[in-house]
Amino acid sequence: MSRNAWDADLYDGKHAFVFGFGQDLVSLLAPQPGERVLDLGAGTGHLTAAIAAAGATVVGIDASPEMVAAARRQHPGLEFFEGDARSFPRPGPFDAVFSNATLHWIPDATAVARNVAAHLRPGGRFVAEFGGRGNIRLIVAAVEHAATEIAGVHATHGWYFPSVGEYASVLERSGLEVRDAALFDRRTRLDDSDAGMRHWLAMFAGHLFDPIPQDKRAAVIRRAEELMRPALFRDGAWYADYRRLRVVAVRTGS
Repeated sequence: MSRNAWDADLYDGKHAFVFGFGQDLVSLLAPQPGERVLDLGAGTGHLTAAIAAAGATVVGIDASPEMVAAARRQHPGLEFFEGDARSFPRPGPFDAVFSNATLHWIPDATAVARNVAAHLRPGGRFVAEFGGRGNIRLIVAAVEHAATEIAGVHATHGWYFPSVGEYASVLERSGLEVRDAALFDRRTRLDDSDAGMRHWLAMFAGHLFDPIPQDKRAAVIRRAEELMRPALFRDGAWYADYRRLRVVAVRTGS
């Protein structure tokens, strides 16, 4: 699993687009009154609350204790717990497992898919969206280039960005029949300031900077911004070159 230090306040304050875009995914999930739903990678719990508002009984799980604590503070009537998507124990079965902007953090996709299937009732659905093939390609390339040029080190990301075919195969080998899958571009405006990209890097890309000496990181960021600016800065704001993979699958068997 790619490790990242999570700042719940920065997440809610500067990166609300993450759960904002997730509202469409909740609509695709179409939670029903009385259903049991697991929100896998619940973050600060805003989409968990949206699922609950539809009448479903929902449980949120996240690997970050900081995110779980923030979710419990903001949504005290809901249940959140800390756990690993690959192996968490939780009484099931669930009618649906939902996941937004989480699964690209976990390269062991097979372990996650098997765990999802194990927590679904037969016929239960898995609705997820996360970074797909080519996601943030320009951002990663700029940081990697700047790290080599400024610090003489090789920065390597640990995200999992699969193609449709690759991920569909993972799901189907794990007992989940793919009903719909799409890979699409979603260039996303960051916060309205010249520091928008720095805020994004601080929130989501900390592990990219692990091999870079502390005294060179600011220079690497400045150089990466120079490299990205022609493609990703316009009208006074930074954009992230997101590509998203969205899937709907159903647990087979009995």
